[in-house]
Amino acid sequence: MSMFLTYVVSLLVILISVFITLLIKSELDRLFREKKEGVPFYKKNAAPFHICNVVIVLMVSFGANAVMTIYISGNEFNLISQLIILMLLVLPFYILGHFVFEKYKFINRKYTRTENKKVLIINEKHLQGKKRSSKFKHYNAISKEK
Repeated sequence: MSMFLTYVVSLLVILISVFITLLIKSELDRLFREKKEGVPFYKKNAAPFHICNVVIVLMVSFGANAVMTIYISGNEFNLISQLIILMLLVLPFYILGHFVFEKYKFINRKYTRTENKKVLIINEKHLQGKKRSSKFKHYNAISKEK
């Protein structure tokens, strides 16, 4: 039962750290959006970001697993076997999270551009103003009467 709890905690840590590292990767992509030789910089150099993210997620989950195994469960900690097990847990969740995050970004993009940087389609969600509550409809009515 204690090993089950250890892997559940490790899985939660993996999911949270995958989400955070993908958000950071997205912001770094926006930061390095320089075009060189026709191909965007972030498209050419995406592999190092992904490798660093997987290593970061693996380190965080490895630390959580070590703490849970040694201090909570009281079991012996096998370094190599735990590293392999966690790597087999991290890779599928990272790949799945990456595809889900890219689909989310694609669906919620503000506009689509052509190669000559003209806007083709503007997403309707971003065109509409924020809907105000009905209680604010007559919010400033008293001052308008005077």
